[in-house]
Amino acid sequence: MDTSPLQFDIAPSSGVPIYRQIVDQVVALVAGGRLAPGDFLPSVRQVAQAADVNPMTVSKAYGLLEADGIVERIRGQGMSVSADVASGPLAERRKQAQELLAPAIHRARLLGLTDKQIRALFEASLKDSTR
Repeated sequence: MDTSPLQFDIAPSSGVPIYRQIVDQVVALVAGGRLAPGDFLPSVRQVAQAADVNPMTVSKAYGLLEADGIVERIRGQGMSVSADVASGPLAERRKQAQELLAPAIHRARLLGLTDKQIRALFEASLKDSTR
């Protein structure tokens, strides 16, 4: 198993269902190459305790990931990134990133922020994420 524990960034007040947040984050980590084929996801219990969510919510997310072929269940070990999953070409990863950013940009505009302000927030968030 992975020695550095993977933790999900769950935002209960974001309006996005928690199971969807987990699915989206795993997909993004795989697409970005941070999760490689054979890497294990944390157990349902670990994620539920760390994020203070119902284990059934995590189980639902993992089930969707398994149904999509992104992860596979390894008996007695847990959920592993499928060997069939590749990070894909840059165009596909950019498309996935755009799909994740589009709702945030829309929400920021609804809040009355200008494109310049949104860019500044994005740059600040990007800097914070590299620390």
